[in-house]
Amino acid sequence: MEGHVSPGSYKDVVLFLATAGVVVPLFRRWKISPILGFLGAGVVLGPSGLGALTDAVPWFGYFTIDNPEEIAQLAEFGVVFLLFMIGLELSWERLRLMRRLVFGMGGLQVALSLAAIAACGIMLGLPLPAAVSIGAALALSSTAVVMPILTEAKRQHSMAGRATFSVLLFQDLAVAPILITLAILGRRGGEGLSPEILTAFAPAVAGIVALLVFGRFLLRPMMKSVARAKSEELFMAACLLVVMGAGLVSAVTGLSMALGAFIAGLLLAETEYRHEVEVTIEPFKGLLLGLFFLSVGIGLDVRLLAAEPLLVIGTMLGVVILNATVVFGLGRLFGLANGAAIESALLLAAGGEFAFVILSQAMGDGLVDRALGQTILVASTLSMMCIPGFAAMGLKLGGRKLTGEALAEQPSTTVDPDQPQVLVVGYGRVGKLVGDMLGRHDIAWVAAERDPRLVEAARRAGEHIFYGDAARPEFLKRCGLETAPALVVTMDSPEGVEAIVATAREMRPDLTIVARARDARHAARLYELGATDAVPETVEASLQLSEAVLVEIGVPMGLIIASIHERRDEFRKVLNRPEALGGRTRRARRAAPT
Repeated sequence: MEGHVSPGSYKDVVLFLATAGVVVPLFRRWKISPILGFLGAGVVLGPSGLGALTDAVPWFGYFTIDNPEEIAQLAEFGVVFLLFMIGLELSWERLRLMRRLVFGMGGLQVALSLAAIAACGIMLGLPLPAAVSIGAALALSSTAVVMPILTEAKRQHSMAGRATFSVLLFQDLAVAPILITLAILGRRGGEGLSPEILTAFAPAVAGIVALLVFGRFLLRPMMKSVARAKSEELFMAACLLVVMGAGLVSAVTGLSMALGAFIAGLLLAETEYRHEVEVTIEPFKGLLLGLFFLSVGIGLDVRLLAAEPLLVIGTMLGVVILNATVVFGLGRLFGLANGAAIESALLLAAGGEFAFVILSQAMGDGLVDRALGQTILVASTLSMMCIPGFAAMGLKLGGRKLTGEALAEQPSTTVDPDQPQVLVVGYGRVGKLVGDMLGRHDIAWVAAERDPRLVEAARRAGEHIFYGDAARPEFLKRCGLETAPALVVTMDSPEGVEAIVATAREMRPDLTIVARARDARHAARLYELGATDAVPETVEASLQLSEAVLVEIGVPMGLIIASIHERRDEFRKVLNRPEALGGRTRRARRAAPT
């Protein structure tokens, strides 16, 4: 039938989804990084695994990836989404504060590792263009593997984590100049450099400027318009458009797609939509990163490894030792403690995903012999598969030895993003008053609101507020619920308040939750869901009216305050039943010592 699609066309996709469904829960249960599972699955499902046995056992073909090239193209978006999420977690201000590590330590690492590897290649008889190409490929580490490992271990904000990220960030920035330089060398037959290289950077600069202009003047209005529609599907489409559009603009101008996505993330990090975007994009990042690791495993040529084991393993070990030595030395030079320097060195020792991009271009331009290039790629892939082991070793040797004195040595160029803050959900008239009172007592707070107009007005007033749906656990987590000393829910929607209270109580059994209630019946329901305190509007209004009239008719203020407090406590005792999940027990416990 014309236009009919064969079921076999979807086989690779089904295999990947089945792999994800098996690998992720199984490896999490074993407390092993799923990255290793995807890498191993790629080896098994690739042409060097079951694919090599299909001639002898034809039915193995049903469990083999037939089109690794297509998988690799799609997998590139995993790195793109990863860099976008990294950009969201930063800001221009934090990037400015980290410039010493990014451009100092990162720049020196790329330069020294490239020069050292290239020098080794020249001593082994390689021509200069080939040596430089291989040096550039092997000097870059794997952002896609290292950052998820740091995030899972909650080490991204440690001394080692910040230094590692800074180096990785500069490496990502260096990809574009490296590729442009190799392209010029390829066109000139490796005869050397010329002023042509400088003019070749013009499109790249134009692309970055275009992204910055769009982000500064058009990004926030676009997201505001989408948010007003109150459609989750439309918001998701807008997020995907920003990520992929920025990546494509970057690619068209000669930069990497990942760099364009990173810039887009930086721009969105300054807006009130940051956390909602993070929650929306997270599933895509996780799925595509899994696909990326699968493609890396597929690219491991087991036959070449079996044919030249000493050459491949020797190359891998040489690169690992050299990169680790350079990073450790630079870490100490830039003020890192011994433990942090060791951890960073091991995390950055292996090769990375950009080795495939750089060496593929170098082989296509004739700068590197294909047989040699394939050997280098296998060695780089093998080193990437060792990164989880290197990370565990680094944490054992360095990370756990960090003392208070070592942390005090941390460079002042970093910012702690994990300061506990009271979370205020709903920033209408009630939420503004709560925020104002918290501010008067010098208590740090952050607000969340679903109405984009209120968010925009609060942002203009300089308030710390984010747009998003606080009923989603992921969003609450992004807003700092895990470390927040208290949650205040001020929304005027009874159903919305109930959903947020129930979600927050499930996430944090120890959290103080104060919620706005419509009436006494609604307050009782909130206590059942886990609220520490529920404040009924009708009760508080009646108490305030009573206070006003008693003052006006001349009742002494002391008696009024005492009676108001007594009446309020009576309501609480009635509403906060023994079977409630919330704050009755905690209030009793706090009152016990007196």
